[in-house]
Amino acid sequence: MNAITHIAERKLFEVSLSAAVRNAKKDPTKGYADIVDAIETILGDGWKPGAYTALRAALGNDGKWTAYINDLLARSDPVYLKGLMLSLGFEGGFSGFRRTRESAKQYGIQIPWIILFDPTSSCNLHCEGCWASEYDRSKNLTPEDMDSLVRQGKKLGIHEYVMTGGEPLCRKDDILRLARNHSDCGFMIFTNGTLVDQKLCEDLLDCKNILLVLSIEGFREETDARRGRGVFDRVVRAMDQMRDNGLVFGTSICYTRKNAGIVAGDEFLDFLIEKGVAFSWYFHYMPVGNDASADLIPTPQQREYLYHRIREVRGFEGGKPIFLMDFQNDGEFVDGCIAGGKHYCHINANGDVEPCVFIHYSEANIHDTSLLDCLRQPLFKAYQAEQPFNSNMLRPCPMLENPDRLRALIEKTGAESTDMLSPESSEHLCSKCDAFAREWAPTAEKLWAAGHPAGSSPGPD
Repeated sequence: MNAITHIAERKLFEVSLSAAVRNAKKDPTKGYADIVDAIETILGDGWKPGAYTALRAALGNDGKWTAYINDLLARSDPVYLKGLMLSLGFEGGFSGFRRTRESAKQYGIQIPWIILFDPTSSCNLHCEGCWASEYDRSKNLTPEDMDSLVRQGKKLGIHEYVMTGGEPLCRKDDILRLARNHSDCGFMIFTNGTLVDQKLCEDLLDCKNILLVLSIEGFREETDARRGRGVFDRVVRAMDQMRDNGLVFGTSICYTRKNAGIVAGDEFLDFLIEKGVAFSWYFHYMPVGNDASADLIPTPQQREYLYHRIREVRGFEGGKPIFLMDFQNDGEFVDGCIAGGKHYCHINANGDVEPCVFIHYSEANIHDTSLLDCLRQPLFKAYQAEQPFNSNMLRPCPMLENPDRLRALIEKTGAESTDMLSPESSEHLCSKCDAFAREWAPTAEKLWAAGHPAGSSPGPD
């Protein structure tokens, strides 16, 4: 895509979006249909045809999702919201996705459309079961490292960046500078929320291309048990400040054996909605790190509950006005594992380019070679050759549900652990997942067969 075409498409999207929002205030059903039309005009076959039909159906009445968008428009700063739609929506999700597909054809490898990276390994908390708590906390990507990463990424079409850690907001000044210098990119930041203050809220409104996702484990008892005394109250304070400033934000929830029954319950979801949370990511606990406990892995029964519950809550009818995503159980919507450069990859604070935020092995570092060559590393090629790792997309991960697949990948490529203090062998990691993989398989096959009766094909490929 040339620069002139890109500018024209962005302007068309911006004009269509502004008109749709104005129309929505007069006639929501018509206005939101216009938004879908604008998306389809720009993205075309970037989405499956059924996606546009489903979206029109969801917004074509006075139901839950129409009310959801009405509320989002009413309580969000309009300039900030428009900035998010242009950066994360148009540049990252629409135009960027298409451009990475073009780059993939050009270079003959998969090019991710999202890159996760850790600005720092430092964190002001020490959460139970978090792999980052084992990291050397002195590691950082310099401002020059981060700028170079984004510049190289944009040449490949990548305009969507997610920051993890460590606690990214320990580097908030550098992050704000990066976002301002790359206004054509969207930045989503997973944060513990304890460093959010009024000054940061004002900075986010000014940047208009940063979206915060606050980590929370349930109510006070569950959050403080894992993250430390007083953390829940600090996260709630951050939510209140962001809502009062008209910022859009979400939450990140790690479900474990201890909190799985709480974090998707009515009381907790109603609490999030009341606080102004627009969306929530649900992540299955992963026993990453030599000291990580397998005892926190949810039971198959708990995971099955989350499978049904999240679909119920976000359904076109019924449920609740909050958009939920389940990183494991939604594998069927993205053809299984998305890591290893297929759709995303992870770069830690030492510069190691890893297939996944949960898979800490690599053969390439951004300090030694270009981002493009890092994406060419043998581990990524082996990942992509094996994907999907299971024909049942409810068993997507090469570690959690198919640990023998990860063992084989590491042995085949010779990739080394990137843990900065206590390198973990693939055998040690995968052995913590073996029991769950066996126990989850019958439930996964039952759910898959029920949802895909004509094409269910149990077991690994």
